[in-house]
Amino acid sequence: MKFRGKIFCLLFFFLLSHGCLLRHNTRMNQFANLIEQRPNFVTHLECGLTGEIYPKEQVHGLSKAGRPLLVRYDLKKIAQAVSKETIAARPPDFWRYREFLPVKHAANIVSLGEVITPVLTMPKIQAGKGTLYVKDEARLPTGSFKARGLCMAISMAKELGIKKVAMPTNGNAGAACSAYASKAGIESYIFCPEDTPTINVREIDQQGGKVWLVNGLINDCGKIVGEGKQPKGWFDMSTLKEPYRIEGKKTMGLELAEQFQWQIPDVILYPTGGGTGLIGMWKAFKELQEIGWIQGKLPRMVVVQSSGCAPIVKAWEEGKEHAEVWQGAKTIAWGIRVPVAVGDFLMIRAVNESKGFATMVDDEAILRARKECAEKEGFLMCPEGAATFAAYQKELKSGRIKDDESVVMFNCAAGTKYELPEVTNQLDRTKPIRYEEL
Repeated sequence: MKFRGKIFCLLFFFLLSHGCLLRHNTRMNQFANLIEQRPNFVTHLECGLTGEIYPKEQVHGLSKAGRPLLVRYDLKKIAQAVSKETIAARPPDFWRYREFLPVKHAANIVSLGEVITPVLTMPKIQAGKGTLYVKDEARLPTGSFKARGLCMAISMAKELGIKKVAMPTNGNAGAACSAYASKAGIESYIFCPEDTPTINVREIDQQGGKVWLVNGLINDCGKIVGEGKQPKGWFDMSTLKEPYRIEGKKTMGLELAEQFQWQIPDVILYPTGGGTGLIGMWKAFKELQEIGWIQGKLPRMVVVQSSGCAPIVKAWEEGKEHAEVWQGAKTIAWGIRVPVAVGDFLMIRAVNESKGFATMVDDEAILRARKECAEKEGFLMCPEGAATFAAYQKELKSGRIKDDESVVMFNCAAGTKYELPEVTNQLDRTKPIRYEEL
């Protein structure tokens, strides 16, 4: 009887677990089938500078003019095919916006679990009457917002049959690239400035990327990638040198619009290096405006850079559309240490069209902002995210951010991925502890 009882229990738990697995697989298959049944709305690609048209479903890098390509959609058909309510009923990941995205076949989606990142209020560090928010991108796979762009870029690389990719990185983008490429079965070659945070370099290596440290800055690494295309046969996955990282970063704008009930706050402060996210968000807002999902004024887009590397700020202040290479770039905010960006004119256009501005903050202000936010709100920002808080404080005082305006800051990576101040306090447990001195 005992033996038969054990057999019965084992059989019961087998059937229970098997049933759960079947239900899980059924849900996943239903999700995949649902995506497959949705038509793809991409019509063509377009040079961001000249407007020249390029065919979809082909491998593209930069345009003939050497500038980024933008993915274009049949927005009228998107508006007919999907509604806000339909999207709201879908699973909480960025593939819920699939009609606005370029991947055609569900089998080519390379996912590590891209969640909808939360928007948090920051009442203890808020200085004006308008609400201060932070969108926390640290919740994404590999701990940064780079997961958005690289998820989409690698998915499209898989769809287009690319087997080998390479990129320069200040850290987080390389980590995301290596992770998604490994998931997709694509080789990745990653080149980092030699002072890139060690945790990022080791992360890239552990996730399957072939990684090298280079005695130079990210643009020097980019030159190595470009010169290696022919001898190594890799595809250049550098920022804005392929069309699809923008589409991944565009999901930040789509999420914000939905999270704020399609009424976006007044100001968006964005830490800007290569500028993919700023360009992508502005593209999202314009597409949503065109189909009538958001109405009225759009948010003012604000470029935030470090005073140690601020080529876009300088170009904007001088009324130029293209930025000069920033010499001697140096800042603790590694992710925005980008001396030259191929999409400079797209960033400046977004700022000007939105009636925003560009601003810089120094490293001391970034460190103070990070400490203040952590101590008052219990929220540890990465240095690039802290730069947006420093910019908020600076521009609220200057008047460029009005006292009653609502503001969204971006924390683009987990604060624990960066070096933090040493702690030297020690106690000797073998001696009397003077508690009153603690």
